[in-house]
Amino acid sequence: MNDPASDVDGDVYVFPRYLAGSTYTGDPALEPLLALGWDLTHDDLGNVYVTASDRKIRLGYLPEGDDDGLWRINAYEDHFGSPTWGVSFNDQCPTEFVTAFTTALASAYQEGPERYLARPDPADPELDAFQAILPLINRGWKMPRPRRGVMELQTPDGMAGLEFATGRLDPERELTTLEARWYMRGGPKSSGWYATASTNTPTVLLTAITESVSDPAPLPRWKDQMLRGLRERAQLIPVTPPPPPVPTPLDVRRTAPRRAPALTTRSVPRWSTTTTPSAALPARSSGPRR
Repeated sequence: MNDPASDVDGDVYVFPRYLAGSTYTGDPALEPLLALGWDLTHDDLGNVYVTASDRKIRLGYLPEGDDDGLWRINAYEDHFGSPTWGVSFNDQCPTEFVTAFTTALASAYQEGPERYLARPDPADPELDAFQAILPLINRGWKMPRPRRGVMELQTPDGMAGLEFATGRLDPERELTTLEARWYMRGGPKSSGWYATASTNTPTVLLTAITESVSDPAPLPRWKDQMLRGLRERAQLIPVTPPPPPVPTPLDVRRTAPRRAPALTTRSVPRWSTTTTPSAALPARSSGPRR
């Protein structure tokens, strides 16, 4: 019989998932795009580049990049222009969050430019933003003390959060710094992750990230590969439950079925040697008295 646990890539389940950390492999997040036939190239350092068939979306997986921005995804309306939107994930971000994004991106790409280049409603961009924030609210994320120019949500434990910047932002800085319209983070400072998204990132793609980050299902990980700061704060559940402990002699005595009590002399019917009243009286004559 196959053991379902043998198919799990890890020896523990991590809850909440925003404390799981990276899997240190990019393959699962690349697969949805490569399945569409996008071009795959790499440089001599080991950085990987994936480009859409129409050349309007480019992804970089950059383990040897200049900073900790491991994933960078940009989309273009004009092949020779600046990116219309940009998304990044750092090297500690759980790979499942990136995979959720690339899966949604692959689906949007198949629907066409009107989907993967869809801009927020200029009349009410915050209403569009609310659609991406809604999964967090529905799963218990709270708004802390208000800050001017920022709409913020946090998990009850304070270990993950989202910031949505209001007002006008510098488009170039959104794509090259952490000063983006959307900023998500999780974990302790020593081993935390972050993700950013610029102003014109389609809501459907942002929602894929927030849905994945707030999903209550745990993520599998190899405990020894997790950073210490994450192991100390997350709940770890073994993938294969430990075998029950060997019972002690006292446990055996407590659980052993009780035997029926042996029959004693008091419970065995006996013939009495006592003369009964009827035996002491003479038999009653059936004839008339004289």
